[in-house]
Amino acid sequence: MMILGLMMALHSPLDAQAGGGAAADEPATSDEVKKELAIDEQALRHALAVAGLQFTDAELVQMLPAALDRLHGYAAMSARPIENSVAPAFIFRPLEMPWVATVAQLEAGEALPQVKRPDNLQQLLWAEIPVLASLIQSRQVSCEELTLLFLGRLREVDAVLHCVISYTEDRALVQAKALDEELAAGKWRGPLHGIPYGVKDLCSVKGTKTSWGATPYKDQVIEVDATVVKKLDAAGAVLLAKTTLGALAMGDVWYGGKTLSPWNQERGSSGSSAGSAAAVGAGALPFAIGSETLGSIISPSTRCGNSSLRPTAGRVSRYGAMALSWTMDKLGPICRSLQDTALVLDAIEGADGLDLDGVDRPFEVPGPMSIRGWKIGYSPVAFERADDHRIVLEELKELGAELVAVELPDYPVWPMMTILFAESACAFDDLTRSDRDDELVEQGPEAWPNSFRAARLIPAVEYIRAQRLRTLLMRDTASVLSGVDAYLAPAGDFKALAVTNLTGHPSLVAPCGFKENQMPRAITFIGHPYDEARLVTLGSAWQRSTAYHLKRPTLAVEDRDGSAASHGAKD
Repeated sequence: MMILGLMMALHSPLDAQAGGGAAADEPATSDEVKKELAIDEQALRHALAVAGLQFTDAELVQMLPAALDRLHGYAAMSARPIENSVAPAFIFRPLEMPWVATVAQLEAGEALPQVKRPDNLQQLLWAEIPVLASLIQSRQVSCEELTLLFLGRLREVDAVLHCVISYTEDRALVQAKALDEELAAGKWRGPLHGIPYGVKDLCSVKGTKTSWGATPYKDQVIEVDATVVKKLDAAGAVLLAKTTLGALAMGDVWYGGKTLSPWNQERGSSGSSAGSAAAVGAGALPFAIGSETLGSIISPSTRCGNSSLRPTAGRVSRYGAMALSWTMDKLGPICRSLQDTALVLDAIEGADGLDLDGVDRPFEVPGPMSIRGWKIGYSPVAFERADDHRIVLEELKELGAELVAVELPDYPVWPMMTILFAESACAFDDLTRSDRDDELVEQGPEAWPNSFRAARLIPAVEYIRAQRLRTLLMRDTASVLSGVDAYLAPAGDFKALAVTNLTGHPSLVAPCGFKENQMPRAITFIGHPYDEARLVTLGSAWQRSTAYHLKRPTLAVEDRDGSAASHGAKD
């Protein structure tokens, strides 16, 4: 702990040593390091103060040689470059504990609806996946037609919302034509066959730039297809574009500007899955892939009116995706309906042997069924703070669900974000050391550059303490939720968001009304680890009984002939 504090206090001299000091295979003596860095017991005392520690003069004299030797070792480690894709040699697993389900057996997924091709294909811009899948399977609409339809809409919307970093049009058209040929030969890959989608630009795709939304990486090319892209390719989905994200997965500001909400263009779309949420919310993509570490699916889905899923940690491989926090990052689908999230999850879930945290657990797309008698936990305190969300409680009661007052465990969840701050600073340590963090658009006290620098002051012992508290939090959360099928919370409830991102629980988010500024408000359904099928069953039963997700933003865009037009309506 004290040595890490010392390293922080002497960060710049240590960097200089790493670049031009003794060779890594020629260890310097304590006296040599002490002379080079001008470190004495007083410097050590100041460094320890940052860690909140005090030792006697005799203890400081005894500590100093060991501290100096280790500083040299740290310099040797920092001289070895490590790509962002390299994970630490440890894994994270959400805790699985016994709990009592109200209904043990869920209904199997339903057949595709029988629909006819509309006279105007523009009507399909808001269609859910089963409708599009039915039209493609019956060959009433070709994969190429659908691809061109959504490419056109996406370009119109992007001009207003700034939601695309790069298009993959050539790749998409090749895919679509091949998928049409397969249909002609009698091969149908499933409900995602020919369905267009976008992927957040922290996922690598061969032949494209993977910018992470950040100026230092805007020309970066990673010649690897992320596992989530490979799996969607196999399912027949057609990749149209790489969508925007706030730089290095924070917020909605990237090197090309700010991504906006389709509901109110005076508001940002939130982040960091900014472009994925905005494009789906504007009718420009049937679904998109986002990521979440601490709200990056939930928050933009709230702002953009999406129905989305943050899966159980480890359920979806993150191989090929930018690492921010190895023990907290998750990938998931941003969709039009909660039922659609299950169709996408079915395609992307499962371990690949490349993500160390990846797991295989059974999953089957559920069908509609009654939730009468299901027990749903909620916090009366949270709903008192968000009184406008109480309508969802009443709607669930009308469906026969039993509401059970449950309070999540009381832990210092914000201080426990030491985990996120330490891991993210490590993931971008080379950026900090090179001073290229100065190129990031956001430079305020809450922005990444300052966060990365400040995180260098986190003692290793405190990081490990936070992880140990996390273990206790997982146990206590599993205990308080053991008597309910799911837990309900307003999407803006930070306690629920923070707790369940730390524990790895899955969460659905969906619109449940609108504010005076026309922005949506949203509700979250939180399930047990690896129990997404039950979670989707519950969320879909509620959503089918409401019409919130059927509302559409009024968005003025430029038509392809250059004239202004308004697409979409509130009803």
